[in-house]
Amino acid sequence: MGMNESMKALADPVRRQILENLKTGSKTAGEIADEFALTNATVSYHLKILKQSGFVTETKVKNFIYYSLNTTVFEDILHWFAELRGGTK
Repeated sequence: MGMNESMKALADPVRRQILENLKTGSKTAGEIADEFALTNATVSYHLKILKQSGFVTETKVKNFIYYSLNTTVFEDILHWFAELRGGTK
C-alpha cells in the first residue's frame, strides 16, 4: 500500500486506539472489541483497513485469528518524514 492509504488509516482515532491496544501483543478481534465500546462488526471493519494499509498482520491459530502490529510500515513513514525534513542527522 502507498503512503496515502497509510495516512488515511491513521487518520481515524478508533484505528489509532486499536494500534495502541496491540502494542501489548497479539489479540483476536473479540479481545479488541472487549476493550472498546465497539461491536465485532465495527472492529472487523477497522482491522480490515489496518490490514490493507499494512499496519496489522493476522495469524490463524485453530479457530482464531490473531492480529499484531507490523512495525515496518511505521519505519517506512518515519523514513519518509526524515527524507522530507532533509535527511537524518
